[in-house]
Amino acid sequence: MRHGESTFNVQRRVQGHCDQSNLTETGQAGATQVGIALKDLSFAAAYGSPLQRAKQTAELALAELSQPPKLQLRDTLKEINLSEWEGLTFEEVEQQYPEKYRCWNDRPHELTMGTADGTELYPLIELYEQARQFWRSVLPHHPNQTILVVAHSGINRCLIGTALGLGTEQYGSLYQSNCGISVLNFSGGLGELVQLESMNLTGHLGQPLPTPRKNCGIRMLLVRHGETDWNRDKRFQGQIDVPLNAQGEVQAQQVAEFLKSVPIDRAITSPMLRPKQTAEAILQSHPELTLEQEPQLQEISHGLWEGKLEEEIEQGYPGLLKQWQDAPETVQMPEGENLQQVWERATAAWEAIVSSTPMGSDRPTTVLIVAHDAVNKAILCHVVGQSPEHFWTFKQGNGAVSVIDYRQDGYRQDDYKQDDYRQDVTGKPMLKAMNITTHLGGVLDKTAAGAL
Repeated sequence: MRHGESTFNVQRRVQGHCDQSNLTETGQAGATQVGIALKDLSFAAAYGSPLQRAKQTAELALAELSQPPKLQLRDTLKEINLSEWEGLTFEEVEQQYPEKYRCWNDRPHELTMGTADGTELYPLIELYEQARQFWRSVLPHHPNQTILVVAHSGINRCLIGTALGLGTEQYGSLYQSNCGISVLNFSGGLGELVQLESMNLTGHLGQPLPTPRKNCGIRMLLVRHGETDWNRDKRFQGQIDVPLNAQGEVQAQQVAEFLKSVPIDRAITSPMLRPKQTAEAILQSHPELTLEQEPQLQEISHGLWEGKLEEEIEQGYPGLLKQWQDAPETVQMPEGENLQQVWERATAAWEAIVSSTPMGSDRPTTVLIVAHDAVNKAILCHVVGQSPEHFWTFKQGNGAVSVIDYRQDGYRQDDYKQDDYRQDVTGKPMLKAMNITTHLGGVLDKTAAGAL
């Protein structure tokens, strides 16, 4: 999680390694709310940045747990070192360092900073290595355990990025709100399979969705359909048109209630029954909208696997199911699709929707898209610049909501309020939140883990 709102956040000053910033009353309240949201979880350990805004956040959150672990402070969790800028307002940085400021906004991985001995460092590249050092030092001590990590916006992005195999060029595609919660599931050490279960949950703060920036032109709400009997049974459904089951209908209503107060300007669904039923439930609170159907958003075709359980697939196609689990990008479904085909049609449909949606002015134009597990995974990978071999990176629970923002062309400095930095580049999407299932109960995703 990221620390709570700080004095420098409010004053719009660069924080970095600087330890002159502490929590505001809002930041303290947010830290307590995080602890309340996490109180039913058991943590084997807690790690935090030694900078006071993060340390105080961790202490307040841990105080709400029934059996809190001792907080261990690690320098590898400190925020990015922007030594030349720390303590300055963003306006002052832009005036005094215009070229470097532009580089930070457009190509943060290329930004250099001078040091006391006259050498030049690359702050973001250094931060990525710092994140790797943290994971390498901590993960071996906690197999099959849950740990809490409390740090900062920049280092948290790097922790998530290094875990998922994202490069420094993708740094600006991820977002971290004050007191936002993200959940990573490691199968082993750094470099082994990692799943991002959820990212930047803010519902515990009374904010169902992260607040869009003033310069956000389009907000995409990507939803997975509710549960089906075949999800529950772990039966591969693919393009067989299975409807929602009773639990799926409940989930659809829960998503509808969750998004009831969110302005929605356009709604698009896969034409298959399960997403269409989910979308129709959501639009009961938005009766002015016409539901569009996009055939290219239908689920992956599993071909001859469809309708079968995993044990039946293994019996009929020995070894192919494990190949799907280990290297999904190499699998051609018998008489069905491969992931590259799904990637091409799903991302083309996504980009066509974005390009055909007008930018909002006083608020972002908000588009609801309801689709499927494999299609949503492909879109999310596309948003952060990943390819089919990273298919299993993103979890998509039944009834889950993800938020992707697109920035308007052009911006003003005063468009930015409490964000530490401005890394989002015109035309590039930012994943603001991923796999929100808190409306279905709790911080962790407890929806069906069935087949696609």
